[in-house]
Amino acid sequence: MKTVLSLRHVALAVALTCVSAQADACTRVVYLGDNQDVITARSMDWKTDVATNLWVLPKGIARDGLAGPRSIRWTSRYGSVVATGYDISTTDGLNEAGLSANLLWLAESEYPHQRGARPGLSMSLWAQYVLDNFATVAEAVAALEREPFTIVTDKVPGESRLATLHLSMSDATGDSAIVEYINGKQVIHHDRAYQVMTNSPVFDQQLALNTYWQDIGGTVMLPGTNRSADRFARAKFYINAIPKSEDPVVALASVFSVIRNVSVPYGITTPGEPNISSTRWRTVADHKRKLYFFESAMTPNTFWVDLNKADFTRGAPVLKLDLGPDQRNVFAGDALPRFQPAEPFRFLGIEG
Repeated sequence: MKTVLSLRHVALAVALTCVSAQADACTRVVYLGDNQDVITARSMDWKTDVATNLWVLPKGIARDGLAGPRSIRWTSRYGSVVATGYDISTTDGLNEAGLSANLLWLAESEYPHQRGARPGLSMSLWAQYVLDNFATVAEAVAALEREPFTIVTDKVPGESRLATLHLSMSDATGDSAIVEYINGKQVIHHDRAYQVMTNSPVFDQQLALNTYWQDIGGTVMLPGTNRSADRFARAKFYINAIPKSEDPVVALASVFSVIRNVSVPYGITTPGEPNISSTRWRTVADHKRKLYFFESAMTPNTFWVDLNKADFTRGAPVLKLDLGPDQRNVFAGDALPRFQPAEPFRFLGIEG
């Protein structure tokens, strides 16, 4: 019986690995440590400069969903520190309540058509909507299950293809959720056990594929390629194999080592798989201590923003940290004093 089961798992692994071969590469992983220590890490893998900068956004900002005349509107309840894509979208961030949001590529995404009275939300604001409105994953899931908006996507800047993304969330309690749009329908996976998300295939199939590697055992063999399914298996094993240290320095070092392990070396190309891309930067969010770390592939230093020191009050200035082309600008330690007041970046959306 075990042989039959193993053969089935092998067949499933081969099939799903083939499916995942054309995915853009990003990884998100959540560490659940001792003494309520929760740390979320992600890599941003992209074939060109994603023109990322860091921003401090206070609470009280009025938002428009930028999806035409029937757009959702809200005022931010929480301030946040975010990493942008092209300075037109929030791709990653941590809010003052300890909730993080991460957008990753998912080629299989298919969004519903905007119908009836349901308002629209530009995908560029999807992560920001979560960071602005909720303190916990449970709160966000309860709201999103009611489908308060229809996601509206647009073309990737400089490309002809539409942006196809899925959303992960994690909070200071260690709770996690993955939100995808499959066949035009919202699918939410909500459980503390959902510590890892990569790209293709869809999350249900990632979990099934990972079962095969769990049966083998990570100390025996782990898949080593930069494909999405292989990174999922490595991240899942290592994030639960590293020590559950009460020393925050050790915990952070361990989490950084995991996200680096599943990163794609800079400049690498994979024959026959043009969409697998180099890791351009990594973030690590320490939910308990409210620290947001940033590491560029192009600079020697890891630096951070201490959210406890940021001014998120209503009316406080929006602040920007200019990371430069390819995130080459060098920072060290707590970079909050290096942020400068700036006009808020403009989210990409539909005019009118």
